[in-house]
Amino acid sequence: MTTSAIEEAIPHRPPMLLVDRIIERREDWICCEKTFRDDEFFVQGHYPGQPIVPGVILCEFAMQSGAILLSQHLAGADGVPVATRMNDVRFRRMVRPGDVVQAEVQLDERLAQAFYLTAKVVCQDKVAVRFQFACTLAPADSPPS
Repeated sequence: MTTSAIEEAIPHRPPMLLVDRIIERREDWICCEKTFRDDEFFVQGHYPGQPIVPGVILCEFAMQSGAILLSQHLAGADGVPVATRMNDVRFRRMVRPGDVVQAEVQLDERLAQAFYLTAKVVCQDKVAVRFQFACTLAPADSPPS
């Protein structure tokens, strides 16, 4: 999937667009990839001399992957998926600039406009973070809170 197709699926834009490409997508599952660069804004001060990708960025990457997955379920809907909760977040491995990660996101359940998903981010065949999250459809014209 090209960057333009990813941008059609979700509202994120650089520098916060974290998905580089879609590896595989099925109806209720997606695998996306990201290569973290050493010039990414979020590693500049995290930590000088020993840069580490912040855990919240790994979670955001996985949730953006989930939003791409949900875009096929929301075709024609007026709104954007927004996270409403994260549960059971487990960080297991540090990710550094130069690392390539994959997010695997499974849609577990849909109740009206509420979506429940499970995410796993893998780096070098090892789990970096695993968590569950939920999101709902927010009107596209909602002002930021």
